Amino acid sequence: MKRNFMDRVIDTIEWLAAIFVGLVALDIFVSVLLRKFFNTSIPDSYDFGRMLLGILIFWGIAATSYRGAHITVDLVWSNAGPRAKRWIDVFATLVLLFVVTIQTITLFDKVQQTYIDNVLTYDLNIPTWPFFAVGWLGDVSAVLLIGIRTYRLVFQPELLQDKAEPKYNE
Repeated sequence: MKRNFMDRVIDTIEWLAAIFVGLVALDIFVSVLLRKFFNTSIPDSYDFGRMLLGILIFWGIAATSYRGAHITVDLVWSNAGPRAKRWIDVFATLVLLFVVTIQTITLFDKVQQTYIDNVLTYDLNIPTWPFFAVGWLGDVSAVLLIGIRTYRLVFQPELLQDKAEPKYNE
């Protein structure tokens, strides 16, 4: 099956989010290993760790927003009919799109101010604004994916995975 451009963009963003998970895990693993066995640490390990975690959060928002894999409360949704479920999904996605768009705008101000203030890491004096910019790109990706999700909810609902009902083992 040939994947269209939007699906490739979605897959790329999800892979980037996964790579950032791996980078955070690697940073923590190596830092603990060095501290425990060699009584040393990576210069700026704390700064890298917190900035990578911030990047991970914003790219994670992008990955979970499209799939609808974030935490939800479905009391009303689960008791609604198919048409009402679809419109609840459209409304909820539009609210999410609005909130994440505002967040993206305000986060850009933080990136810009970090650049202007020339904020550096403690040990190596590396500028921190590129890390903030990568996090901001994750937020931009979230807006893009939520926009795609909204479009597909309205015009191509068959392209979205259905919300699976939880299955319980008895």
